[in-house]
Amino acid sequence: MLLTGAKGETRKQIISGLRYKKNGPYKMLRKLHKTLTAKSNQDAVLIANGIFSQEGFPMEESFVATNKGNFQSESRSLNFSNRKGAANEINDWVNNKTKGQISSLIKPDMLDAALTRLVVVNSIYFKGLWKSRFQPMNTKMKPFKAGDGNVLSVPMMSQLSVFNIGLATTPHGLKYKVIELPYHGNTISMLIALPSDEDTALSRIIPHISTATVQGWTKLMHMRKVHLAIPKFTADAEVDLEAPLAALGIRDMFSQERADFSHISPVGLHVSKALQKAKIVVNEDGTKAAAATAAILLARSSPPWVMVDRPFLFLIRHNPTGTILFMGQINQPRA
Repeated sequence: MLLTGAKGETRKQIISGLRYKKNGPYKMLRKLHKTLTAKSNQDAVLIANGIFSQEGFPMEESFVATNKGNFQSESRSLNFSNRKGAANEINDWVNNKTKGQISSLIKPDMLDAALTRLVVVNSIYFKGLWKSRFQPMNTKMKPFKAGDGNVLSVPMMSQLSVFNIGLATTPHGLKYKVIELPYHGNTISMLIALPSDEDTALSRIIPHISTATVQGWTKLMHMRKVHLAIPKFTADAEVDLEAPLAALGIRDMFSQERADFSHISPVGLHVSKALQKAKIVVNEDGTKAAAATAAILLARSSPPWVMVDRPFLFLIRHNPTGTILFMGQINQPRA
């Protein structure tokens, strides 16, 4: 959203850091935004973009119009000299757009009555319903070996069903399982990566996982009937993006002297804070009951158990575009 208003070195850094094409990524981003917010994902994915500016602050019309066209972003004027009131208004907007899941994003002390001119907000909320639901009666307290070595008792969901499962190997020969759990509608899936050997730390596998690796998993996976057990969990994270963006070479936009956002306004602007807040809830909810019946359980060869009972990586992927919407690691499940 800020790229539209960036110029010179500030623009170059954003383009190279985010691996965009020189002429700007808008066509791709606009298409992606449209696909993700399509009716088929309406209940599962909510994306909201907003530009909040100081009352009377002059903004280039093209900046506002481009962001509306690309990201359906809303624009609103606020009085930042009333820090609490402005923070409340932004937080209420985010809370409303994420159905109450992200209730507080901005703290009043992040706003400066004299200096804040613009707050640009992006929020994404995801709550998928499994294609094949976990039955709550099958959720039992089971041991989970946490990242710090402690064994915890956690609510573990399980179901007997057919899942896409594969075995991947890092360049150093470490093996890890990959499991795909589709959400209702089939356009979005959760992918879980779990070291095959209980003694292999998840941290040894994560550095080898890239976009290309995730795309390559498709070839390794096959549909198999298994008893799958995964913990219920809720994960939320609040990340200050300044350090990660600086590591990608995006530094000037945070500098009062070097930032160049003259395509937003002739008034000198720089980014004082870049925050991201994400939340994901994983429970039994699905659109239909798991397809298992008593007859399957009586089959002569009992399907194997796949137990996700130690630290794992999860990714939420939009399958038609390959976009990773969320990614995180669970070292200690918190329901």
